[in-house]
Amino acid sequence: MALVEINFDGIIGPSHNYAGLSPGNIASANNAGAVSQPRAAALQGIEKMRANLRLGLAQGFFMPLDRPNKAWLAGLATDMTTADPHIRAAAFSASAMWAANAATVSPAPDTTDGRCHLSAANLLTMAHRSHEWTGTLVQLKLAFADERHFTVHGPVPPPFGDEGAANFMRLCPSHGEAGLEIFVYGKSGGPFPARQHIEASKAVARAHRLNPERTLFIQQSEVAIAAGAFHNDVVAVANERVLFTHEQAFEAPEVAYEAVKARMPEAEIVIVPAERVSLADAIQSYLFNAQLVTLPDGGGMALILPTEAQANLNVWGWLEEHVAGDGPIRRLVPVDVRQSMANGGGPACLRLRVVADPTTVDPRFIADETKLDRMADVIAEHWPESIAPDQLADPALVEQVQKARLALLDACGLGELR
Repeated sequence: MALVEINFDGIIGPSHNYAGLSPGNIASANNAGAVSQPRAAALQGIEKMRANLRLGLAQGFFMPLDRPNKAWLAGLATDMTTADPHIRAAAFSASAMWAANAATVSPAPDTTDGRCHLSAANLLTMAHRSHEWTGTLVQLKLAFADERHFTVHGPVPPPFGDEGAANFMRLCPSHGEAGLEIFVYGKSGGPFPARQHIEASKAVARAHRLNPERTLFIQQSEVAIAAGAFHNDVVAVANERVLFTHEQAFEAPEVAYEAVKARMPEAEIVIVPAERVSLADAIQSYLFNAQLVTLPDGGGMALILPTEAQANLNVWGWLEEHVAGDGPIRRLVPVDVRQSMANGGGPACLRLRVVADPTTVDPRFIADETKLDRMADVIAEHWPESIAPDQLADPALVEQVQKARLALLDACGLGELR
């Protein structure tokens, strides 16, 4: 069985809007109340996946969830007509597009039962995300239904917050070999909540049947959280043997590095110093919220990062020096995901990494050029061109959003998700 890394991107849903629902997410707060462009956003996401395919990478996708979430509103004894504005916005949110928060994934080589384990994240810290897991779990169980190869778990129960793979990293000699799984948790972050609880991380590790000697729990820096690094993947990313991190990503960085090296001596830790790239620069550019990937056929590693990183002189200057100096990152690939970035999610937020044999995954969730063309056609025809904040209560917009999603499900043969 050939195990490869498959990046599953969340299709940006037709209800994509800027409601500013995420405290601690600077981009989300700064753009609250702006007019969004759902059609452009989703097409940017399609182009990102298309670019990955052309790099020779395996690519999958997840469908948008049903929005507004009327069942969640009903549980609050309200609906889109009568709900308070912040509740209405939470029900309408398209935040499930950030598939890095869909689940935590432990590949088969790391687990004692030899199956890939996926645990849906509860996302309970933020109201607009706390009701995602029900729809996400249905989709995970459909995509990874082959119980010979996968085990899909429900979310960690309250009160322990779990934000999925955005606070998780894996180091390994190669994707198909046993690795070191690193769970990054928070304690506090100044005025902002720490979203990943260590209790949740430990529960996921136990559920996934991981070897304790190949599992680490590392605290995220309180300074980083206070600066706007609401998830670890805003300040650090790993791929195979490489940990690419900001100097201020972890609370006790030297202790963290020693623990990594003790368990995986061949790990290469690439540290971006704060004197070259400040936390503010890293967070504004989403330097680390990038896809660090291994190119096929011995092409080395590439960093797929937002165009905002290219526009930041400090960030781009450091990256160019690294590539010129024969570091492990050999190629820089800027991509345009401006609509997602404006809501606080870069290329890494948009994808969930799953190491598996693609033939064991429901093929309807695996991308190719033909499928992406078909999805792009549906999006161009059905997605709203723009959404202003005062439109969320408009029944006509609700109807358009729901019809658009159904058109995409039908085009992809995923009627079970209707």
